[in-house]
Amino acid sequence: MILIGERINGMFQDVKSAIASRDKTVIQNLAIKQTEAGADYLDVNVGTSADPEGVMQWLVETVEESCKTPLSIDSQKPAVVEAALKVLDSSKGVLLNSSPLNRKTDEEILSRYIAMAKSRNGKLIALAMDKGGVPQSTSGRVEIAAAIVEKALAEGFSTENLFIDPIILPVNVPGAQAQPGFILEALMQIRLLSDPAPHTTVGLSNVSQGTSERSLINRTFLVMAIAAGLDSAILDVFDKELVDAVATAEMLLNKQIYSDSFLKAFRSMRR
Repeated sequence: MILIGERINGMFQDVKSAIASRDKTVIQNLAIKQTEAGADYLDVNVGTSADPEGVMQWLVETVEESCKTPLSIDSQKPAVVEAALKVLDSSKGVLLNSSPLNRKTDEEILSRYIAMAKSRNGKLIALAMDKGGVPQSTSGRVEIAAAIVEKALAEGFSTENLFIDPIILPVNVPGAQAQPGFILEALMQIRLLSDPAPHTTVGLSNVSQGTSERSLINRTFLVMAIAAGLDSAILDVFDKELVDAVATAEMLLNKQIYSDSFLKAFRSMRR
């Protein structure tokens, strides 16, 4: 399971304040602690900054001063990703997040992200959404995922480097309680789209947004999704019970060798 740490995101108040005051200490502490908690990548998202390109460059440089963990550059604005790549050390790997299949204002946005990922021998998260928005059905998500895979292959981008995010919606939104089930079905079908299959990922915290039992909902859905084939997630690596659930699910699915200290072994392998 590929763990992508979610906390360097301008939507979190501590990060937003650190960006405003250019406080490197807050950002670097989050980078180091997420790495120590087992993050394989650190997601970097500027939030609602008025200067997204400048802030993204500052965040990238600030994080890279403190640790060597590969970054996930998270923006739906190609110019912001391009700004990050100008200062990023991609020798340790990079993940670009996140492009839709297309937009009303940019039919070729996915091609732009693919080109940027290829230029740095990086990986790419593509969203199962298009100019019509987020599909509300399994079939709609899988149809877009198939179009993403087709475009990636046509442009010489290996599906081994492609991640597809079927987009989970908050479970407490009216009419959205059926959506987690649709996501699980989509995950199983996306695995069949190519050989090798694309990776799959979700922004896990979205499923529990606005609920009173966020950790429990996140943990339960993640285990269900792993069983359906999910192999990465953007999540809170500081949630110990959540990470323990990942380790346990992988052990029960025979992806990790059982021992009485399997939780300790899981964490030690990630450091």
